[in-house]
Amino acid sequence: MARAIWKGAISFGLVHIPVSLNTAVRSERVDFDWLDKRSMEPVGYKRINKVTGKDIDKDNIVKGVAYEKGRYVVISEEEIRKARPEATQTIDIFSFVEAAQIPLQQFDTPYYLSPDKRGGKVYALLRETLASTGKVALATVVLHTRQHLALLRPLEDALVMITLRWPDEVRGLESLELDNSVTDSKPDKRELDMAKRLVEDMSGSWAPDEYHDAFRQTIMDLVEEKASKGKIAVVEKAEGGAGEKGADIIDLTELLKRSLGGKSTKKAAPEKKPAKRTRKAS
Repeated sequence: MARAIWKGAISFGLVHIPVSLNTAVRSERVDFDWLDKRSMEPVGYKRINKVTGKDIDKDNIVKGVAYEKGRYVVISEEEIRKARPEATQTIDIFSFVEAAQIPLQQFDTPYYLSPDKRGGKVYALLRETLASTGKVALATVVLHTRQHLALLRPLEDALVMITLRWPDEVRGLESLELDNSVTDSKPDKRELDMAKRLVEDMSGSWAPDEYHDAFRQTIMDLVEEKASKGKIAVVEKAEGGAGEKGADIIDLTELLKRSLGGKSTKKAAPEKKPAKRTRKAS
């Protein structure tokens, strides 16, 4: 069973659903670590001044944001701490929208949500409500000191949370600069019919067990082959991670009545101020 990476609650109206957040994906890329060939010890990244090429002590390193080419504004650690969002342990739903309205390019990382501490009934209620209305829940959540825009949607018997990229992080299609050969193209009917037949001939069913990363498989086969010949170097690595406290749940019917009793149960959408950068004349 997957280990929960976050525990808190889904919140909408006055309803809280205690949940655990679990990773829905895992990286299967081949990681090549740097090693000292003389001792097989790990090799890390050095702090080097890119202009002088000399080593620099960490006490002399500050963080800056590029304001103009070659010019930076220094931001202190205290200013960074104050700017970070407060970790509330809550997936705070502020709206429900049609699933088809969310552009695919906004999607980032999927997570599985599982009910926690007697939250199964209301968890199932939210899942069925979303499934029957065809809507998804828009929410904000703080993970690892960073606030994320996210959506919640049903997936078979479960709920899935997908973090979304903020709108100003996504380039518009106009950045492709598609010319008239694409935008005003009207394919010949004969060519279109042939293309459709080709698609039909190549059509099949989704078969995930048949799709493999050939590069990774080749490298891992090579690893197994070398390991079987005793060509192994031992490199120790530290492991860490800790869970967090969850939330409690109270009477669902009463909470739903109280949520609907107000003038409005819709919460304000999160504000994300656009980055303002004034360019001075050179």
